[in-house]
Amino acid sequence: MPTIALVDDDKNIIGSLSVLFENEGYDVNTYHDGVSALEGLKEKPVDIAIFDIKMPRMDGMELLRRMRQDSEIPVIFLTSKDDEIDELFGLKMGADDYVAKPFSQRLLLERVKTILRRSQARSKIREEDTASEQILERGKLKMDQERHTCHWDGKEVTLTVTEFLILQALAQRPGVVKSRDALMDAAYDDQVYVDDRTIDSHIKRLRKKFKAVDNDFDVIETLYGVGYRFKES
Repeated sequence: MPTIALVDDDKNIIGSLSVLFENEGYDVNTYHDGVSALEGLKEKPVDIAIFDIKMPRMDGMELLRRMRQDSEIPVIFLTSKDDEIDELFGLKMGADDYVAKPFSQRLLLERVKTILRRSQARSKIREEDTASEQILERGKLKMDQERHTCHWDGKEVTLTVTEFLILQALAQRPGVVKSRDALMDAAYDDQVYVDDRTIDSHIKRLRKKFKAVDNDFDVIETLYGVGYRFKES
């Protein structure tokens, strides 16, 4: 069964979520602050993690930043209710989803299941496809689905699961405009609702990552009011 890490300084939340996920068959590792979580996740990797943002010693944002240096474990943030700043920063830093407090445990459970289903679906596709079919090349871009790697002009660009799926959807058909709804369908299960701002945040982060290796990167084009497209060579 999947292993999940719960990171929150609220013992009541840790306790109730532990019971929820254990009853669903998950193995659960718990941490009460970012410092212990960072150390624990290095020693005991998990399939998915849930981080509270406001914690002592090291908050969830800093924990995610440090973890993203060498890990692409899917992460869901627990944010304060209506705190758009937390949500936007979390997405820009590489979180896969967020849930606002107070939250429905069933909703959180479904979000976790959705993200894990995406990972499992990709693994199944990788097993069924041939190695040649796993590699997508568009000009300087090279994406290897089997290894979940992405390179631009020979330089590696580390992407989250969601970022990888969005870029893949765009690059598969250069010149074709993809609406935000189409990109949502490519990156999210149909049971999960995300708004336009979420897709825009992922696109901004994709551009930033590629510009870090090539300041002239400009192949993701915005068509205002319509969507995005991957520029044809």
